[in-house]
Amino acid sequence: MNYFLLGIVFIVYFFMVGYVGYLAWKRTNSSEDFMIAGRETHPYIMALSYGATFISTAAIVGFGGVAGKYGMGILWLVFLNIFVGVFIAFVFFGKRTRRMGKNLGSLTFPEFLGRRFNSKFIQYFSGILIFCAMPIYAAVVLIGAARFMESSLMLDFNLALLVLAVVICAYVLFGGLKGVMYTDALQGTIMFVGMIILLVFIYWVLGGVTEANTALTNMAHLYPPDAIAEGGTGWTSFPSLGSPFWWSLVTTTIMGVGIGALAQPQLAVRFMTVKSNKELHRSLLIGAIFIAVMTCTAYIVGSLSNVYFYQNFGQIAIDYVGGNMDSIIPTFISTALPEWFVYIFLLSLLAAAMSTLSSQYHTQGTALGHDIVDAIRNRGGSDEYSQEELNADKAVEESKIGFISVSQAGILIAVILSLVIGLALPGSIVALGTSLFMGLCAAAFLPVYCAALFWKRTTKEGAIAGLLSGTLTSLFLLVFVFKKTATGLGICKFIFGVDMLINTMPWYSIDVMIFAIPVSAIFTIVVSLLTQPIDEKVLNKSFEGISKE
Repeated sequence: MNYFLLGIVFIVYFFMVGYVGYLAWKRTNSSEDFMIAGRETHPYIMALSYGATFISTAAIVGFGGVAGKYGMGILWLVFLNIFVGVFIAFVFFGKRTRRMGKNLGSLTFPEFLGRRFNSKFIQYFSGILIFCAMPIYAAVVLIGAARFMESSLMLDFNLALLVLAVVICAYVLFGGLKGVMYTDALQGTIMFVGMIILLVFIYWVLGGVTEANTALTNMAHLYPPDAIAEGGTGWTSFPSLGSPFWWSLVTTTIMGVGIGALAQPQLAVRFMTVKSNKELHRSLLIGAIFIAVMTCTAYIVGSLSNVYFYQNFGQIAIDYVGGNMDSIIPTFISTALPEWFVYIFLLSLLAAAMSTLSSQYHTQGTALGHDIVDAIRNRGGSDEYSQEELNADKAVEESKIGFISVSQAGILIAVILSLVIGLALPGSIVALGTSLFMGLCAAAFLPVYCAALFWKRTTKEGAIAGLLSGTLTSLFLLVFVFKKTATGLGICKFIFGVDMLINTMPWYSIDVMIFAIPVSAIFTIVVSLLTQPIDEKVLNKSFEGISKE
């Protein structure tokens, strides 16, 4: 290992990140700057920040590892990522979120929902849910980057976790969302270049596109026996319809992440950082290309790594790495590629981890400082916002910077939580942890978020009912029904003496989101129809100017 070259690469990289973070810190003068980047973000920065936040080491290492063991069926997730996570998100959700957020003076996603339905309870409950659940997602992103540092640099896994967390914490703590988005754009560019080189390299080293894919198809007889037992049919074919593997791939991996992206708080707030729909339109194509390249490359390389490992070492990928899916991509990179590219790709993975983690830490910090502490402290005995609080200009003016210290404390707590969880989680957890968090967010927020944007008849009581029912349904199913989590947690076994309450296929293999989203939607609609509509002044304030755009 050339430590001199590695040192130069790292010094240049951290200098660039530090300089960009410094520029953001110099330009952060208010809570609006700290929370939503001043609503003046350039389309390129917005698109790269959205994409880099969306695509992390969870996608590259976690889902790339899933492709390494189970194959290219996961490529359907690319379609949902682009069609739902970018096109629908930007065109249908983004424009209304941007305008409505500006109308209401919202600085966070929970505050957006709270002000839209005139309920501080919605704001601080959403903040609590985000602050408590997101550390699991942050932990798996940390694990993904740390695994690569462990395999390529021979660095202790625990030390790698600590170094990553400290560096990211530094620029998020002082630069706020401007610091996050500026560094996201830099890191997204590095990620994009690194993944393009990786895609070209794997097809070159395996003799071409046709040759590589044919070789993988012809290795079907080597497909992992445990995957075959669950319904798998090969690396280049879809699993058997209705099998446990099929339900898991379709509902948890493809739908859980593909649809769950619509209700991700750290992504939704990006729409509030631009000043007009023109910037959103210009961001859409950039974001779609970025996400398509990043995800396709990770899934293709993960699958084709089986050909490389078998041709060179006589083992398929999952066997070569000792059974840990999270090690497939890092091991392939450090084994197959030239040393100079290992350093470049290390930066790509660091960039992926740092961009996503910075957004997660920022979201958790503002959830604690603004959505929990500030919302509860200013409740004043009433769940509703005063007319002054609903005034957008006054809302921004009155929250000029005082709450930032609490938000910064929240960031520190979030970093510590993700480190502790990262040390405790088992192997092969990155993809599952990501899917479960996104599914939980979809169940809790998606029906209420859709109602906030598109259905004026939704009431405060209906929104609260949808939020609570979706959350509680998800948690119940995760603990007592969904096999992958119920057996791991052991709570059901402790209380009822069985691993899960329903032991019949396909129920224990279906992702909880599939049940929880309809439950949340039904409660939102029914309770709204049975309760009094929201005050016209609040409603008109929310939808002002939307019909003209």
